[in-house]
Amino acid sequence: MNDVKILAVDLAKHVFQLHGVNARGEVVLQRRLSRGHLPAFLAQLPPCEVAMEACATAHHWARRACSYGHAPRLIAPQYVKAFNRGQKNDRNDAQAIACAAMQPGMPQVPIKNEEQQVVMALHRIRSRVMKERVGVVNQLHGLVAEFGIVLPLGTRPLRRELTRVLDEGALPLLLQQVLTDQLDQLKQIEERLQILTERIQRLAEGSIPCQQLMRHRGVGPLTATAFVAEVANPRVFKNGRHVAAWLGLVPRQHSSGEHTRLLGITKRGNPYLRTLLIHGARAALRQAHRHTDPLSRWSLEVKQRRGPHRAAVALANKTSRRLWATLRYAEVA
Repeated sequence: MNDVKILAVDLAKHVFQLHGVNARGEVVLQRRLSRGHLPAFLAQLPPCEVAMEACATAHHWARRACSYGHAPRLIAPQYVKAFNRGQKNDRNDAQAIACAAMQPGMPQVPIKNEEQQVVMALHRIRSRVMKERVGVVNQLHGLVAEFGIVLPLGTRPLRRELTRVLDEGALPLLLQQVLTDQLDQLKQIEERLQILTERIQRLAEGSIPCQQLMRHRGVGPLTATAFVAEVANPRVFKNGRHVAAWLGLVPRQHSSGEHTRLLGITKRGNPYLRTLLIHGARAALRQAHRHTDPLSRWSLEVKQRRGPHRAAVALANKTSRRLWATLRYAEVA
C-alpha cells in the first residue's frame, strides 16, 4: 500500500470498490470494503490522491479523506464514463475512475464544505416545494375548467376566484369539499415556501461574499447563495470562461477542420443555478434601457441583433464570469 499514488474509490451505499495505482500507472491495490471499514483504511493509508466520481455522498467522503491527510479529487461522471471498459460492474467503474484521474488537465469538481451543502439543501427543498405548488395550481385549473370555469393566472388571484366560486356553490357538492382541501394544501405550501425563502434571504444578508455578488444587476439572494455554494472554491477554475462552460452557458460545437458550427448551449452543470442566472438576466435585460453602462448597452445590442432569449443567455454568461471574478479576486484582497 505504500506504493499507492492514486486511489480510486467507487462509491456506493454499503460496499465500496477500491483501485490503487502507483506512479508508473501499475495496479497495486484492488479491494472491496464495507462502509464501516473505509474510514479506518483511509486513516492508515499513506497520503495519496483519492479520486472519486462526483455523485451522491462524494463531498462527504472527500472531506473525510482530506481529514486523513489525503488529496481528494472529484471527477464529473461524463468524464469517467469515457474510460469504462468491459461490462458495468464496480471493479471496472473503479478502474475507469483511476484512468480518468491519471489524465493531465482533467477537470475536477469543487469540493463543498458542510455549510455550502446545507445552503444547497435549502435550495433543493425550496425547488421541490415550488414544483408541488405548480402541480396543485395546474390541477386546480384543469379540474375546474371541466365545469366551464376558467381560473385566472397567479396563485393569489386563483385562490380568490376559486374561493368565490365555492362560496356561490357553482360546483357539485362533492367536488367543493375536495377543492376546499386543495386550497388549504396550497396555502400550506405557500407558507412553507415563504419560510424557506426567508431563511435563504437571511443567509445572504449574513454572508459577505453574497453581499458582494448582489451588487451585480440581476443577482438576488437566491442566485447569490446558490452561486457561492455551488462554485465552492473559485480557485478551481482557471478563468471566468471555464465557469460559464461549467454551467452550460456556452454554445455546443459540431466542428471539423476549418468548418465551425455552433449550436445551442450545452446545458451542462447545475440546471438550477443556470436557470437562476438566466431568469436574473431576463430581469436585468428588461431594465437595461434605463442604464448607460457598457454592459447594458452591449446587452441591448445583442437583443436587437439576436432577440431577447439569446440576449438573456449571453447576459447570464457574462454575469457568471463577473460573479466568479468577484469571488476569486475578493479572496486575494
